[in-house]
Amino acid sequence: MKYNLRGHNIEVTESLREYVEKKLSRIEKYFDELPATDVQVTLRVLKSDHTIEVTLPLNGMMLRAEETSDDMYASIDLVVEKLERQIRKYKTRVNRKYENQGIRTLFKELANNQEEKEEDFSVVKTKAFNVKPMVVEEAILQMNLIGHNFFVFLNAEEDAVNVVYKRNDGKYALIKPQM
Repeated sequence: MKYNLRGHNIEVTESLREYVEKKLSRIEKYFDELPATDVQVTLRVLKSDHTIEVTLPLNGMMLRAEETSDDMYASIDLVVEKLERQIRKYKTRVNRKYENQGIRTLFKELANNQEEKEEDFSVVKTKAFNVKPMVVEEAILQMNLIGHNFFVFLNAEEDAVNVVYKRNDGKYALIKPQM
């Protein structure tokens, strides 16, 4: 795997790069065959918060984890633990999916790891609604008025369905689907 490291308000030193690569290489043991993909790693410092965000695109799925602490090295350790938990959690489900399709398993079986309990992904409610064309700012106002943390709308400027949501830092983000 190739690691692409970017720093925001932090210089990515050689020792920091080596530490990230060493720690993230721990997740390689979970794969039969190493994915030929780039791992996106973003290191961010804002006041005393040291955040690391790791995105690993795989065949048909995306692993993503983000952790924040008051020390970058601690954040790196925490994000690797989170990624390992995600892999263990989805290993059985993903392997079963690919096995049924006659494709090699994505994750290898590790003898000393216990199987994680499968989650129930059944849909318990379906909601239909009319979408009204509006600009992003109006969608944010509507979202705040109804008290939700996301809002689906028809973007009048692009004539496409978009989603606005409130981030953990209190700012807003926009999701635009690509075809």
